[in-house]
Amino acid sequence: MDDIREQVRERYALAAVQAQAAGGAAACCGTDTAAESGACCATDASAEADACCTTDVAAEAGACCATDAVVVDERFGAALYAADQTLGLPPEALAASLGCGNPLMVAELREGERVLDLGSGGGIDVLLSARRVGPTGFAHGVDMTDEMLELARANAAKAGATNIAFHRGTIEDLPLPDASVDVVISNCVVNLSPDKPAVLAEAFRVLVPGGRLGISDVVAEDHLTSDERAERGSYVGCIAGALSRAEYLEGLAAAGFVDADVTFTHRVADGMHGAIVRARKDA
Repeated sequence: MDDIREQVRERYALAAVQAQAAGGAAACCGTDTAAESGACCATDASAEADACCTTDVAAEAGACCATDAVVVDERFGAALYAADQTLGLPPEALAASLGCGNPLMVAELREGERVLDLGSGGGIDVLLSARRVGPTGFAHGVDMTDEMLELARANAAKAGATNIAFHRGTIEDLPLPDASVDVVISNCVVNLSPDKPAVLAEAFRVLVPGGRLGISDVVAEDHLTSDERAERGSYVGCIAGALSRAEYLEGLAAAGFVDADVTFTHRVADGMHGAIVRARKDA
């Protein structure tokens, strides 16, 4: 378990560093300094930007182009959000988005609710949740990666969000008290855990009676064995560690959830799908 967790931590620490670089380039290249210098920064982190940023012109201008581009996969990340939802968010939050869905649409957040995001990464879903629940609500994020927590807190400050807190911890041992949130969300993180029963049990623990679980995750078709899932992708790539639909439903029931449902939304590999996972803690 520790080996898997460390692989995940390293993968997402690197993603946080890349997101900061990519977001910084996007911000820099819209400035007057960049325009006046003729620096050819590209906010889409294209090959043209990479070529530009090695030139003497860019170096002399102090252009903040990022050569380590975050590759955008339309099956994952910010491409799965509507443009009006992410309007005004820091570019670093968008660059760090590595999820497989939009858990806010799953959870149907309401004004005044307290929400927790499991594996909050760069903070995009926490920021969007904070908007949705408004000033009378509150949004928590939990992540085990220091680099992601630093990035998320910086993104919250840039967005001017005050009804937010990011906590260091694992999703198998949440640093929140019992019955402290109304909604638990997560975006393509549960599949990364080496102890999924603990994750679901902890989500159940922190929910108030009547609370809701709304997760976007990668889920396998029931006929795929663990070995067949591993053939389709790595653990840190959100594929090898995915539960099947039947395993997810069994795990939710074992944790105490009721009214559980797993709905496939889009294909991410042969026999593997982005999915919406919903359940409720009985009142």
